[in-house]
Amino acid sequence: MSESYVTITGCKHYFGSNILKVGQIIKLRKDYENQYDDEAIEAQLESVGKIGYVANSTYTVARGTKSAGRIYDSFKDECRANIRFIVKDTAIAVVLGDADKIDAV
Repeated sequence: MSESYVTITGCKHYFGSNILKVGQIIKLRKDYENQYDDEAIEAQLESVGKIGYVANSTYTVARGTKSAGRIYDSFKDECRANIRFIVKDTAIAVVLGDADKIDAV
């Protein structure tokens, strides 16, 4: 998978962006039960659970990042991402790859 950046949005609806730190590893997990978005991808922090979603709207996807729909088929069920920037209630993260491949390293 080539390097892909994503926008993590909706943090204010969970724990806020104050719990996020640059360099932190988060899990991106497909949300198969999301009734509003067939390509929804949850962002999770191991210590607290869901912290938001990968943006999938032209209104929330930051310039230079990919939407959830653009990366949805690039991994099976979940993968990891590294937080690179935090601005207000939004984070920008680089997708690292499949969780199985990351855990095996």
